[in-house]
Amino acid sequence: MAMRDSWVEKREAAQAQANGSRNMSQMHLARLGVITEEMEYVAKREKLDPEVVRSEVARGRAIIPANIHHRNLEPMGIGIAFNCKINANIGNSATTSEIQEELKKLHHAVHYGADTVMDLSTGGNIPEIRQAIINSSPVPIGTVPVYEAISRVRRPEDLTIDLMLEVIEEQAEQGVDYMTIHAGVLREHVPLVRKRITGIVSRGGSLMAHWMEHHKKQNFLYENIEKVCKIFKKHDVSFSFGDGLRPGSIADASDEAQFAELKVLGELTKKAWEHDVQVMIEGPGHIPLDKIKEQVDKEMEWCHEAPFYTLGPLVTDIAPGYDHITSAIGAAMIGWHGASMLCYVTPKEHLGLPNPEDVKQGVIAYKIAAHAADVARHRPGARDRDDALSYARFLFDWNKQFELSLDPATAKAMHDENLPDDFYKEAKFCSMCGPKFCSMNITQLAEAESGKDQAERKQKFAELLVKVQGAGA
Repeated sequence: MAMRDSWVEKREAAQAQANGSRNMSQMHLARLGVITEEMEYVAKREKLDPEVVRSEVARGRAIIPANIHHRNLEPMGIGIAFNCKINANIGNSATTSEIQEELKKLHHAVHYGADTVMDLSTGGNIPEIRQAIINSSPVPIGTVPVYEAISRVRRPEDLTIDLMLEVIEEQAEQGVDYMTIHAGVLREHVPLVRKRITGIVSRGGSLMAHWMEHHKKQNFLYENIEKVCKIFKKHDVSFSFGDGLRPGSIADASDEAQFAELKVLGELTKKAWEHDVQVMIEGPGHIPLDKIKEQVDKEMEWCHEAPFYTLGPLVTDIAPGYDHITSAIGAAMIGWHGASMLCYVTPKEHLGLPNPEDVKQGVIAYKIAAHAADVARHRPGARDRDDALSYARFLFDWNKQFELSLDPATAKAMHDENLPDDFYKEAKFCSMCGPKFCSMNITQLAEAESGKDQAERKQKFAELLVKVQGAGA
């Protein structure tokens, strides 16, 4: 029996006895004053009062992506009042990968700390791949429905709203927790990208632009957003309103096209909230450091404080093969300024389909960025693990230093490369400084000369370990 079985069944029974409206969303219940089991679970994870979680969801400043059909889900929250989260993208292409490879990527993503995972598969049996991922995932799963819709037509211009709604409904029934919907790219926006270096880099955004220019009509998702809302509230699927006109280079950042779409996403947010459907807003992209704060400020103002979910942003364009680094720099900054979730970038960005090792590298880079953002935001307890690891380092407790790190196996392997024997785990030096030049050892010797021992540090270290281990680090 899955953890959420009884929770959802109880809610369905209550709906049946009420007015039969079939609105299963967390926002709907929060606005009715109900604290759901999912809200209780999130409150424990975030160390918050459940009422705080309920009120944040009710006002739209937080979401709990938790489709009623994804029963093995461990609920999590995305919002400014919660810890900064990270998403990992997986999924095959028309030329590469299959189910077992994608499940391996899923395992790597969850093992190394991804809070959500998006299946961006564009080839093969997409529904089968997605179902396998949902069945195996304890974290929320997101999708981009237009990818599957495109796989069902001969040409992009053959897309229809009926096909899109069919795909959206099928994915909702499978258990997808949130979907990227490119409803904010309007026909009048398309000419605005012609001066860009990199044009439209969002796959969904480019497909919708092509459809609109071919048919000389408005975006059918924008015109039919209420039909999408009706599907979403029935299954409790959250919107991730796609940034189809996000900049794909720092030269194109913060231009008229990007901000024109963002204003429309604010309009769509209000329409979704009229149905009590949860919303988060996707963001850039490629943004130089000096323009990052502006991105958050405008999103908060124009999109009514709905959670901001950003790809990176990459702060320079010169490092293919290292874009997990160029983007993690921007991710840490935008998280500090108020983004709620950071979508990882792997070393393969712009170059190819990530493999499981690339997924690991991307997740680790983004766990660092999200944690740095939480520390900068002065989240209660956010720095405890840092301080505990620092005490372990100073006190030469090598095993605790490994244990407290984000990737213990890698930390230990690097230490053991030159000093592998067990007795070196008691040594007051590593291979960097050797026995004579370790500054921390010399500091301890100097303190001993003045009569100070390490009892106070050891006591504080022990107290921190209790707090960190209690937090599940």
